[in-house]
Amino acid sequence: MITPQFDSAKIESLGIDPTQIPKHIAVVMDGNGRWAQERGLKRTEGHMRGEDALFECIEGALELGIGWVTVYAFSTENWRRPKEEVKFIVNFNRDTLRRRRDELHARNVRIRSIGRRNWRMPRGLLRVIDESVEQTRDNDRMTFTIAFNYGGRAELVDAVKALVAAGVPADKIDEKAISAHMYAPDMPDPDLIIRTSGENRISNFLVWQAAYSEFLFLDSLWPDFDRTSVYDAVREFQARSRRFGGL
Repeated sequence: MITPQFDSAKIESLGIDPTQIPKHIAVVMDGNGRWAQERGLKRTEGHMRGEDALFECIEGALELGIGWVTVYAFSTENWRRPKEEVKFIVNFNRDTLRRRRDELHARNVRIRSIGRRNWRMPRGLLRVIDESVEQTRDNDRMTFTIAFNYGGRAELVDAVKALVAAGVPADKIDEKAISAHMYAPDMPDPDLIIRTSGENRISNFLVWQAAYSEFLFLDSLWPDFDRTSVYDAVREFQARSRRFGGL
């Protein structure tokens, strides 16, 4: 069970209500390539700068006591990108996780991964993911979930296949049954989904779980995201009224 830790006085000093912190935020980290191109750099330089933005995001979330952070690292559609860029992203994610997992472990962060493991996933990346998950499995300050080789529709297809394989009768299939067969059934639905780079869509990210999420679309590119961006996002979240279909 996740037990977020936070300093109420510090949170209040940021103009944020510590009693209304989102339990789970999810992020579409978009704009790395454009950030680099605007500066005359290789697209890979944008991905490298994006690592700093990611860990700034995690630090900001930890400061606010957010218990779950999920990031869209690589989609099932991203395999269509140029081979050299795909190879770089795969290796970069592997190396970043290997480089940073001790740091996350020291912060009492539990690492998780969601996505298709049995389709195109390189063995080296899977090995590092599994090692990181095992190393941090008992941590309970935050769950940091990496969505790699992930697609929301693919997850729904896989959930339906799992239901069929389990022999669940059609009249027993309901929302609870489907949720129980998703990649991470214990993961709460995201309260807030953030996307950078000025694109106003979720691009097949957490399709099932996003039914009642608040969305925040930012014009800034992902490498420019930092912990103050997290504070701003939470303030915006707290300014909204969430009725879940009620009045």
